[in-house]
Amino acid sequence: MEWLAATIALVIGVGVGLTMALLRTGGRRSDSLLSKAERTMHEAEARAIEKATSYREAEDHSLESRRVDVAAAEERIARREETLEQREANLVQRDQNVQAREVEVADLKEQTSELLGQARRELEQVADYDSQAAKEVLLAKVEDEARRDAMVLVRELELKAREESDRRARRILISAIQRMASEVTSDSTVSVVHLASDDMKGRIIGRDGRNIKSFEAITGVDLIVDDTPESVTLSTFDPIRRETARIALQNLVVDGRIHPGSIEEAHAKAQSEVEQSIRDAGEWALLEVGVARLHVELVTLLGRLKYRTSYGQNVLGHSVEAAHLAGMLAAELGVDATEAKRAALLHDVGKAVSHEVDGSHALIGAEIARRFGEDPAIVHAIEAHHNEVEPRTLLATLTQAADAVSASRPGARRETLESYVRRLERIEELAAGFDGVDRVFAMQAGREVRVVVDPGKITDLESSDLARRVAKRLEEELQYPGQIQVTVIRELRSTSSAR
Repeated sequence: MEWLAATIALVIGVGVGLTMALLRTGGRRSDSLLSKAERTMHEAEARAIEKATSYREAEDHSLESRRVDVAAAEERIARREETLEQREANLVQRDQNVQAREVEVADLKEQTSELLGQARRELEQVADYDSQAAKEVLLAKVEDEARRDAMVLVRELELKAREESDRRARRILISAIQRMASEVTSDSTVSVVHLASDDMKGRIIGRDGRNIKSFEAITGVDLIVDDTPESVTLSTFDPIRRETARIALQNLVVDGRIHPGSIEEAHAKAQSEVEQSIRDAGEWALLEVGVARLHVELVTLLGRLKYRTSYGQNVLGHSVEAAHLAGMLAAELGVDATEAKRAALLHDVGKAVSHEVDGSHALIGAEIARRFGEDPAIVHAIEAHHNEVEPRTLLATLTQAADAVSASRPGARRETLESYVRRLERIEELAAGFDGVDRVFAMQAGREVRVVVDPGKITDLESSDLARRVAKRLEEELQYPGQIQVTVIRELRSTSSAR
């Protein structure tokens, strides 16, 4: 409407302007122009009124459409409100239904519990058995079944692991042993000096025993002259001293001149020979194994092992053999063979002074190696090769394996009858300490143990578990080279007589 008023005002202003213009022209053509201006003004007014009418109609139409849209929107809102009210009513009804069902479920639970309790009581009365006792019996049965299944699984896993480990270990050890060529006879340090004749015994003893007294005082060795034909015996716990005395006595017998002065001279010469022999033996061991840059004191200690034996096996020869085996085993496993050889060569170096120092030769040897600057891994392998210290490296385990193979090969060691019998008795005693064991037999020089069990106390599955426990006890309480195979025998015989 404001736009229409402005248009009409504009038309009127245009007419007034034209009229004033005509008046200023001075009357010339005034009449004709006036009439023309009037017509123009009337036409403009008519067009303005027509446009104003059309715009008013358009506005009226727009207002009517807006009223229709507003009415439709209000109708939609009303329908939504009705829908929401219906949903709210439905939710209220559902809530009431749920509450009613919860009450019903609670009642049913209570009734069910009462029925179950009544049924349990009636069942206990009929069976004459308490439910708690039945539960304990059931749990015990389930536990037994679970234990049985676990034992079956453990047995299967052990068999698979044992087969695989045995196969791989056998392949590696066979490969190393086949490449190892060494003597199968055992060595021992000789303490007997043979004489050309029994007349030499008198010259060794001397007048009033002065020669034998001087010999024992100078050498520190007991010289035993008995009825053994054409021989005398040297006795001492020091192998180096015994060997020195043996060489000195042999030189005296060959020379024939035996008196306190010659004894002292022969002993000094024998000491030089033995010291040189010790150095030569140590250097030979290094060259044989291929180990370099070893402290001179360790070389000397290695050489002293030439005069040390263990169960009849020469310790230096055993160390060299163990070094070769360790190198081959390390090569099979892809480990540094040089370090393995060095550790195995030095693993028994403590035996060179174990008669002079208290303690285990493994720990003594480790301390010696540490003192002379050996690598900590080598020191650990030395101290752990007899399990005084738990092995923590593959090098220590290789040293243990090489030591065991060298010590347990056929003919490597001799054992006295007394210690042999005592070891077998100890094996049988340990195996017989388990429940259900009837008899125990140690066989094959203690390499195999056969355990006969009572079939009424031990089942087939428990037999496998018993074999494992016996083997574990033997590992913990015995020291032995190689391995001991444990076999559990269970036999059930049922006998009846027909009459």
